[in-house]
This record gives sequence, structure tokens and C-alpha cells, in this order.
Amino acid sequence: MAGNSQRKGAVRKSGSKKGQTTGSGGQRRRGLEGRGATPKAEDRVYHAKHKKAKVAAKASSGRPRNTRKSDDGGPEYVLGRNPVVECLRADVPATALYVQLGVEADDRVREAVHTAGDRGISILEVGRGELDRMSPNGLHQGLALQVPEYRYAHPDDLMADARASSTQPLLVALDNITDPRNLGAVIRSVAAFGGHGVLIPQRRSAGVTAVAWRTSAGAAARLPVAQAPNLTRTLVDWAKSGAQIVGLDAGGDVSLDEYDGTGPVVVVVGSEGKGLSRLVRETCDSILSVPMAGDVESLNASVAAGVVLGEFARQRRLSS
Repeated sequence: MAGNSQRKGAVRKSGSKKGQTTGSGGQRRRGLEGRGATPKAEDRVYHAKHKKAKVAAKASSGRPRNTRKSDDGGPEYVLGRNPVVECLRADVPATALYVQLGVEADDRVREAVHTAGDRGISILEVGRGELDRMSPNGLHQGLALQVPEYRYAHPDDLMADARASSTQPLLVALDNITDPRNLGAVIRSVAAFGGHGVLIPQRRSAGVTAVAWRTSAGAAARLPVAQAPNLTRTLVDWAKSGAQIVGLDAGGDVSLDEYDGTGPVVVVVGSEGKGLSRLVRETCDSILSVPMAGDVESLNASVAAGVVLGEFARQRRLSS
């Protein structure tokens, strides 16, 4: 019957369609071509190992889980009852305290609200949804503290102010230090031993976050920290101005006992694992080692900086 070729069991005659050609035009062949090696499990976004790798990368970045940096480079949010109370006790600068509506008020919540009120920090009651947006993992416990972005000094101003002081410049530069707790401890040591400031790279370095501020025990409020777009170039400029650039390394060629730290000195501290980067190491006038007893191979970065600064401060007291 005409017009009934689509009925069940109908057989279409070969070549009945005008212009029909044999074969698939290469479509099937291209579809069977290899598509390369199967991506690793960590690279497949739907795989459980990808999520684990993402969490591990965030943990190794040096930012603790109870803090969150806003995406636009603005304020930082300290999350959780203990971290918020610790920051308020350490006089970390803050602009607002967020308290969840209807949250159970224990001793930490009451202390946070009381301290924020005494310091003139805005106290805002918000719904849980707003706190959840600040904390992707939801671990805010009903409290969040907004900390403004830290204002860094310019490296040229840092050296100029050090030279204008009544003592010879004593500065510390950090290379490959990504843990904000180490940065905070170094800031505290520099302030304690009469140093003039700290220099950090603009990239691949811990910044002055709430964690660093808290670890510094408030010293970050008194001691300037400068950021260098290029750490090596800044150290070269400081060396041309007459400062001695001294790197710290367990295998250094000069012992701390033999070094005269009474002149203008910049102490460069590398991480415990990576140490000093190649270009920074080549920029140093001397590589200093701290003599140690026993089988300890190296010191934590902040501890090593504290030992050297303490010795230089002793030498300067004796020479004055």
C-alpha cells in the first residue's frame, strides 16, 4: 500500500533514496579512534580521589580550615568559637562579629560578644544561611569574625625607615615560608630582638592572616611587614645600599659564633624542607649555620630566626 513503508515489517529497497551512498562516510571509523590514556583518578572530577586530592591541596596551602579568604581579595573570615575567641584575645584587628540567630550561648560566645562590644567591633546577628555561605564546610559553630585585609609596607620604605632609626638596620626576609604560624612566630621574634621589619614574597608565601597575627602575639600591630614582587631583586637592591645579606642553612660556610651581626644585616630564612631557593641563595653574601649539639639536623624556620636574632641583639648590646 502506498505511503505505508514505515509500517512494522516493511522492507525498504536498497537505493530507493536518491543520492544514497554506501558506507558511513568515516563517521564510524573516527568514532572508533583512540582518545588517549585514561585520566588519573585524581584528575576525574567525579571520582572520590579527586575530592581527597582537592582537600589535601587546600590543607598544604598553609591556610587553616577555620579561616576563609574572600574570593575578591577582601576581608578574611575566622570561623568557629575557639578561633574567634583566640583572635579577640590577641587583639587581632576585626571589623565585625557575626553571631547566628538563636545560637546556644556558652562561655565562648558570651566572651566573644563581650570582648567585641568593649572594642567597638560591630556585632551582627545573622541567619545560619549567611554563616554557611562564609564557611563552605559549615564548621562555623554559630560564630564568625571578619578581619580586614592587611596593609603591607613597600620594601623601599621598610629599608628607609630602618636606616632612619637609631640602630643599624636588622631585617628578616622569608623565602619559601608558606605556614602563617611560622610567619607570625618570626614577626614576634623580630619585634622582641629589636628588628625593624619582615620582608615576604608577593607569591608562594604565607601572608599576614588572622592566624599569623594571632601567633605574633600582637607584634604584627607594631612591626611593619613588606611584600616584594620579586624577592631576589629586592635583596639585590638592599645589598647595593650597603646591607649584608645573610642566608640561614644548616650546611652554611660561616658559623653564627664567628659572624659579626652589628652592622646593617638582612637575615634570609628558608623553609625547613626546601631551604633557600637557588637565586636567593646566590644573592646572599654569606650562608650562616647555627651550631648545634646532638643529632638534630635542622631547626624550624622561626626557631632558627629567633636564635640568630637573639645572638645579633646580644652583640649589638655589647658594642653600644
